[in-house]
Amino acid sequence: MPLADHLRELRDRLIRAVGAILIVTIAALFFYQDIVDFLMRPVLDSVGCGGVKVSDIGEHKQCADFTMNGLISPFTTMLKVSFMAGLVVSTPIWLYQLWAFLAPGLHRHEKKYSIWFVGVGVPLFLCGAYFAYAILPTTAKVLLEFTPEDTKNLLPVPDFLDLLTRMVVVFGLSFELPLVLVLLNLGGAISGKKMISWWRWMIISIVAFGAIATPSTDPIGMFALAGPVIVLYFGACGFSLLNDRRKARREAQEPDVDEASDLDLTPEAIGEVETVAASTAPALPEQASGESDSADSARRGGYDDVT
Repeated sequence: MPLADHLRELRDRLIRAVGAILIVTIAALFFYQDIVDFLMRPVLDSVGCGGVKVSDIGEHKQCADFTMNGLISPFTTMLKVSFMAGLVVSTPIWLYQLWAFLAPGLHRHEKKYSIWFVGVGVPLFLCGAYFAYAILPTTAKVLLEFTPEDTKNLLPVPDFLDLLTRMVVVFGLSFELPLVLVLLNLGGAISGKKMISWWRWMIISIVAFGAIATPSTDPIGMFALAGPVIVLYFGACGFSLLNDRRKARREAQEPDVDEASDLDLTPEAIGEVETVAASTAPALPEQASGESDSADSARRGGYDDVT
């Protein structure tokens, strides 16, 4: 396609993707309260002051109240939450538009790998996001334990949503590590033996990353992130070892670079021969003019005897 047609197609794809996000965002505005309640309810049940028991107050357990700061803060928070919901819910639509724009320029094996990447990468990201959502109440409990006595915690809702978004993104991207390793192995960049030889450094790096990425200082949040990623890492190593073994068997059956492949030279039947009558009209200029020598005398209908 010419460059102008590519640009027009890109424009159309972007319009469809943005339109889908806007439609879902507008629909999410009507369910704003339900979405916020879904995001905040686990933490409110865990550390909300409205649900604190009398026995907990006697043990000096800290609690927190969610607050809004400023006159326009509720409105901006509503827009932010609705937009994030629209972006997440419309993910299949704008991912398809991106795929439809890139697919014509990919080879068949590249299309196969890209579809496989999306099909596995999206569930892995969602699993990481769920882990972040699941450990957030425990993380909030541990963090509030550092609050001095006779001090009340006020948690601004925008700050809480930003924290939740960061945790979801960090956990989701962390769960993509084994997928990246598998793709590198399929591309021939890393072997399974090389990958498994890194296991000591990989475990240390994953645990250290879990300690830095999680906002809490307790080991629960750190191991909640590091544990599943380590399991997925060893799963990627196992898949890579099996893929290397399969590739080695296939290469062993193929001939060497300087060895000719076996050819089947068995003749096949050609069937019944169809005869074609030659034209009697002269086909060469010299035949039309009557000028012909001994070399041309053997030609009949424009064809010599050899033909």
